[in-house]
Amino acid sequence: MEVMQVLHMNKGDDENSYAKNSKVQSRIISLGKRINEEAIMQMLGTNIPDIMGIADLGCSSGPNSLSLISEIIDMIYAKCRDLGRPTPELKVFLNDLPCNDFNSIFGSLPAFYDELRKEKGSEFGPCFVSATPGSFHGRLFPSRSLHCVHSSSSLHWLSQVCLTDIIFHRNQVHVGAIS
Repeated sequence: MEVMQVLHMNKGDDENSYAKNSKVQSRIISLGKRINEEAIMQMLGTNIPDIMGIADLGCSSGPNSLSLISEIIDMIYAKCRDLGRPTPELKVFLNDLPCNDFNSIFGSLPAFYDELRKEKGSEFGPCFVSATPGSFHGRLFPSRSLHCVHSSSSLHWLSQVCLTDIIFHRNQVHVGAIS
């Protein structure tokens, strides 16, 4: 039986749903925040692209999905502000298996966009969030379309190594591990 048929989360927001039972994953995201920030600051340096692609592999559903993206956006926004540069246009790709409850994420996007506008104001560049369903065991994105790729508790399915996160930039890979 294929991995995609075996692995899945409980949809919705009832007591048995992933959204209500993902505190461990939230903690993993929290532990990786410093590593994410260091990697993003190093990646941006003084060269901020006009358009930036961001992907979250294994985004799942529930509150963790957009909280991670919000943190990454905050880091990019702060760096741009420090450099006196406008924020790039952001293309955010949320990836998980096709059975993921993407509808619950899409339902929370209006509040997410409202919060971005409220916190960052009118000078904040556009942000487009979309879903990319599928297994990351195969290719999901066009060449040179991503600047930042994150995964907090999914990459262990690739090699059984427990990783906090992985961020790609050009030909560099930044990996942080939980010990």
